[in-house]
Amino acid sequence: MKRLFAFLVSLIVIVFGLSFAVLNAQPVRLNYYFASAEAPLSLIVVLAVAAGAILGVFSSLAMVLGSRREVHRLQRKVHLTERELKNLREIPIRD
Repeated sequence: MKRLFAFLVSLIVIVFGLSFAVLNAQPVRLNYYFASAEAPLSLIVVLAVAAGAILGVFSSLAMVLGSRREVHRLQRKVHLTERELKNLREIPIRD
């Protein structure tokens, strides 16, 4: 069921992408600092969205890695605390 749902979503995205490309096939001139190029509007929009997605992933990467480091540090601290608690429970009580 999960695979069928994923297939249907992928198919819908592909159909929308193809219709977007067909509707925006006219060439436009892209001027950037040192030169200019002519490309289809749909290609420019798709490349801009992909570049934004890649920049978003890289900008959140530092936060994700910091969180993973914090989780590892806290797991190590819990392990040490559990070991200390086990050792304290094994010490006989003296009156």
